[in-house]
Amino acid sequence: MTQPVVGRFAPSPSGWLHLGNLLSLLLAWLDCRSLGGELVFRMEDLDPARSKAEYIDAMADDLKWLGLDWDRGWPQPDYAQSRRTAAYESAFRSLEARGLLYPCWCTRQSRLISASAPRSGSGCPCADLALEERQRRFTSGRPCAWKIRVPDREVTVIDGHYGAMTQLLSRDPGDFVLRRSDGVYAYQLAVVTDDMAMGITRVVRGRDLLSSSPRQKWLTELLGGTPPDYCHGPLITDGAGKLSKRLGSLSTQVLKKELKPQELTGKLAFLSGLLDREEAVSPRELLPGFSWDRVRKEDIPCPPPEELLRPIPFR
Repeated sequence: MTQPVVGRFAPSPSGWLHLGNLLSLLLAWLDCRSLGGELVFRMEDLDPARSKAEYIDAMADDLKWLGLDWDRGWPQPDYAQSRRTAAYESAFRSLEARGLLYPCWCTRQSRLISASAPRSGSGCPCADLALEERQRRFTSGRPCAWKIRVPDREVTVIDGHYGAMTQLLSRDPGDFVLRRSDGVYAYQLAVVTDDMAMGITRVVRGRDLLSSSPRQKWLTELLGGTPPDYCHGPLITDGAGKLSKRLGSLSTQVLKKELKPQELTGKLAFLSGLLDREEAVSPRELLPGFSWDRVRKEDIPCPPPEELLRPIPFR
């Protein structure tokens, strides 16, 4: 029996959505709807210091404005990461009970030094601390993160757009954080826990997260789940690399004032390769011709503002 397709939107409300976010969301919608799937909208407000209520409220409005609908999820409370701490705690404790976690007192600077040094074993100096030394550090009150020990094992993900990606977990990424020193559960644990609980079978997102897929696949299997299929799309970049939410000139707050939703969709479709020329079009009108074979693999230089905001003809 064929497994039902369940895709997801999973934006992080750390700023206004921008052009690059909208491309990833459009590709996620087209992928899922072209397969007759169900779409889940999850709010990834995991980091309380960066998540703002104004961004959360705006994201749902931006998706609706662009013509991207979903079947379940936000604003239902169980679809916000900030309200799912108990689920992450349960997953964390199950891994801890199996002896797979250890406390890490490394500073950010020492983690960077460790990451750049030749690796042996875990690559983390805290992995093999004597019990007495760990107890001394706990007693001193020094906050610690918690890492998971990864095996010396290769994991391969067959990405639906970029093909096979293989990582040797012990080298890249090495042991990684599941709970930060401030007590916040890390993205890798949260996203895997959520995808399992919500029945996600397809994950479509930007290429910058492709390198996370092997460890997420491994962690999903470790927790007894079935990994989703992955498809990653190209990034829209500026001169410094991937677009940032700090670039207010490319945010939906500006784009919505200058462009109609069909115009913006048409520009995204043209930039990604789904259209041969710029023309105003709705997401639903793109469905009959959608194929990952038409989506560019190389990253996309962001057009200059005067070009990006120029009106385009309707069909």
